Amino acid sequence: MRKIKRILCCLLLLSAYGLTTSAQENQSYILHTIEKGQSLYSIASMYGVSQADIIRLNPGSDDKIYIGRTLRIPNTGGATFHTIAAGETLYRLTVQYNTTAEAICNANPGLSADNFRIGQVILIPSGGKKEEKKEEISSTDELQTSIPGPVESQCREMHKVKRRETVFSISRKYNITEEELIAANPELKNKDKLKRGTMLCIPYPTADQKQEKAKQPNRIPTDNELFQANEKKAERFKTIKAAIVLPFYNVAKNESARMIEYYEGFLMAVDSLKRTGTSIDLYVYNSGGENVSLNPLLAQPEMKQMDIIFGPLYQQHIKPLADFAQKNEIRLVIPFTSKDNTVFRNPSIYQINTPQSYLYSEVYDHFTRQFPQANIIFIEATDGAKEKAEFIKGLKEELRSKGITTKSIGEDATTTSMGAVLAAGRENVFIPTSGSNLTLIKILPQLTLLVREHPEANIHLFGYPEWQTYTKDH
Repeated sequence: MRKIKRILCCLLLLSAYGLTTSAQENQSYILHTIEKGQSLYSIASMYGVSQADIIRLNPGSDDKIYIGRTLRIPNTGGATFHTIAAGETLYRLTVQYNTTAEAICNANPGLSADNFRIGQVILIPSGGKKEEKKEEISSTDELQTSIPGPVESQCREMHKVKRRETVFSISRKYNITEEELIAANPELKNKDKLKRGTMLCIPYPTADQKQEKAKQPNRIPTDNELFQANEKKAERFKTIKAAIVLPFYNVAKNESARMIEYYEGFLMAVDSLKRTGTSIDLYVYNSGGENVSLNPLLAQPEMKQMDIIFGPLYQQHIKPLADFAQKNEIRLVIPFTSKDNTVFRNPSIYQINTPQSYLYSEVYDHFTRQFPQANIIFIEATDGAKEKAEFIKGLKEELRSKGITTKSIGEDATTTSMGAVLAAGRENVFIPTSGSNLTLIKILPQLTLLVREHPEANIHLFGYPEWQTYTKDH
């Protein structure tokens, strides 16, 4: 008997910097160049807009999009994007947007001299405003003189405020007066205490200022120099304060057991780190069910002192926890879900599982390349269909955009009904709309019988990664 060919799609991790986009100076929209594997859904998710908004600016994009085509993406005004043009450098952008190289690097994690290239779209940190041109340049000489020369820094170095540090203690550390420190950082005038993580400009001591400036090279720094100067050095913490925010009780038994298993593994990792000399203070919090508010938990005074938070489990808890982490400059690691795109807009987040908007587009592209002329039959399931609804909807849209027609049958269809939708001389791919074991139990015997009755047919069954855990039942 011929075996049913199963397709288990491997979901590949994608790097945000594998994308190539381009933008326009017109701030009402951004230009995005479509790359391999991208769909309208994944592009909309990346920029935080709806597919309808993109279609409105790009008539016809709802039918089909092509690799290399440029789409207009509405600029919601929530962020400023800049497309790197020929001849532009990181230093040039700091002057153009009145910001620092450090701020640009922080707003674009992973940005380096290697991927700082023409056409790359980068996020300009909030507060960076493009300098307006006051007059048109009419000659080459005027163009040359309009380019600003090197800016002499008033800062000897930058200092990141640590816990319990004060204006007095920082001044003593760098052998300057409190007045000099405040003059270099005017925002300190009306602050009673310093916020941990704030970057302060440390000025040159007055007596030595001219002498130190004279030593500075009168040239524009290269991209390599700027990126190296702003490389994140590994901070050496005396003690790392880490929090786990997960539902340990007052939830479904299987979820509670899963969280406890994760916690046990986490403790093993903590023990391994302690053996290397790293000290960790671990705080564990029960987030409760998905409808429980996190506000009381986040109001705990020690939460603002955390260096890193692991969690949550539920989708509803991601936004409040992510906002809290970003506001208090705390790293947030989301260990489970892959259904959230907050990671694209919040540099404080580390998401273990690649966002589904990226994974789905890769699967869609692989599937349509593998089966461009196939007869596609969706098996409409009832159990667990909600979980795969977003994936199935996107796949149907992708197939429709590429002119591939589909058919549908119920999960209780007989072999006769299944045989009626087969296409001779073509590959026949059955796609269940659910990845549940119950659905597989219903359809697998019928498909096995179908193969026996139609040995000439080329039949495939599209599968899901979780099916690998059902092997003992089949």
